[in-house]
Amino acid sequence: MTWHVILEVRRDTPEPLGSQIADQLRRQVEQGRLAPRSRLPSSRQLAQDLKVSRSVVVEVYEKLTGEGLLESVRGSGTRVAAHADTRIRKPVVLVDRAIPAARFNLLPGTPNAVTFPHREWMASYQRAVTTARYQGLGYPPLLGVEQLRTELVAYLGRVRGVLGHPDNTMVTGGFAHGLGLICAALSELGIDRLAVEDPSHDRQRQFVEENGIRTLAVPVGPEGVEIEQLYASRVRAVLVTPSHQFPLGVPMSPKRQQELVRWARDTSGWIIEDDYDGGLWLEHRGRHLALQPVDPERVIYAGTASKLLAPGLRMGWLVLPPALTSMMETIRVRRDLGGDGLMQLAFADFLRSGLLDGHLRKMRTRYRAQHGMLTQAVEQYLPAATLIGPVAGLHVVAALPPSTDEERLVAEALQRSVLVKGSRAYYDDPTTARPGLVLGYTALGRSGISEAIRRIGEVYAQQSDGTRPTGPVS
Repeated sequence: MTWHVILEVRRDTPEPLGSQIADQLRRQVEQGRLAPRSRLPSSRQLAQDLKVSRSVVVEVYEKLTGEGLLESVRGSGTRVAAHADTRIRKPVVLVDRAIPAARFNLLPGTPNAVTFPHREWMASYQRAVTTARYQGLGYPPLLGVEQLRTELVAYLGRVRGVLGHPDNTMVTGGFAHGLGLICAALSELGIDRLAVEDPSHDRQRQFVEENGIRTLAVPVGPEGVEIEQLYASRVRAVLVTPSHQFPLGVPMSPKRQQELVRWARDTSGWIIEDDYDGGLWLEHRGRHLALQPVDPERVIYAGTASKLLAPGLRMGWLVLPPALTSMMETIRVRRDLGGDGLMQLAFADFLRSGLLDGHLRKMRTRYRAQHGMLTQAVEQYLPAATLIGPVAGLHVVAALPPSTDEERLVAEALQRSVLVKGSRAYYDDPTTARPGLVLGYTALGRSGISEAIRRIGEVYAQQSDGTRPTGPVS
């Protein structure tokens, strides 16, 4: 079966053949003539149709795939990306979980689905199914299957320095699930307020409030959460991201870690450590271990596979202080009957066989290169911005001059099909915060990163000149 697109190339013009083909494909997508998910001819077929070298077409497909306009699906050829709709649209306000479509997604915490280790994961899952055949397929223990808890303790101790035991490790359906259980435990302990970092994840604060716990914002300084204000607040629980603060990226200093643990001991309080992207430290030095080993009796350690592998796995874990383990089991039995046993066995195999270690080595190499491309693009197209924080995780903050209209910049970038979030949205009082952008750089290829920042840079330059952009560009 053959798929045709209407393209033509001219050889009486100095414009390269590849540029002509790429420009025409972009234009047809923008005009709606090539709809999302439309299948394109193979590179060999299109080269024959246009009488050009196949390498020219391959290069065009690779370039547009990197920009996010096309996607290559193994066994199904090349298609127009599902989200590839760049026609003019009004600015969209993010409400609840609604995410507007855009060609370039720079939202933080978005791993690239293409990088998921499908073959390795399927091998682990197949072995899990075989294991389950002999062990039965009943409800798993509320803490999680023992094989996974054992592997998690070994892995977290080796990679993050966490001090745990299978008996006080709980497998959850992601961080939000675990946080909901923790909120219930806090209520039973008579704690009705939780200190959160300022800035921090806005939806996380909302989730805590919906679980019956009031939140109190405590500023984050260069070394981490401000301890004096924590004492003054008279709270008895705090949620922190000490290894790679979200969104600023600053790690908590060893001195501040000791001060935070001392606060917990002084107040009989609890520290919830969200190690949301642990294992994705990209710099070759200065790697920070978890806070939990400083005081395993006062720190509840929470991790997740969402950033390491994929959010769709809904896999998380808690390493609990022994004094809380029984309470957490009792709370959980009132809420659910445990997680997916087969998925847990598969993840246990994935850990035991070293497949996660191998995957993360590849991802760190890839993400370093993407971070480097982002840095170059910001220097070239958005020189007024200053990147802050270490090279780690899935995002970086670009601080902008105080006069920047952040809200307008974000809205007009979306008009150019670039989805990005401003840093002020993460503050308890956005009006007091310096404007900036939180740039997730892992969902796009390197050429897509460069193009996205170029478009943001053009919007910023036009705002600085007092003009407005005329609409999307291709």
